[in-house]
Amino acid sequence: MFARKLRVEYETEGQLHACPLKWLDNFSMRNFTNASVFDDTLPVADGMLEIGTHVPLEELRRAMEDWFRRKSYLTKDATLVLTLI
Repeated sequence: MFARKLRVEYETEGQLHACPLKWLDNFSMRNFTNASVFDDTLPVADGMLEIGTHVPLEELRRAMEDWFRRKSYLTKDATLVLTLI
């Protein structure tokens, strides 16, 4: 089910940082988008997320970035970067 592995980082001031497992877990536990497509996400470590084949990457990135901003994890100038590995 979790066939793809992602590196999840945020960029601020020109540097990439791994998203803490706490952030990823918070999003995956219930991201409050009510979009079942994100149910196939599994945080495994800081900056590491496994996802199902039907999870759309750009939609996931936008939803995570929005959620992280609402939780005040990301500043306004930071951006989220998802990389398939």
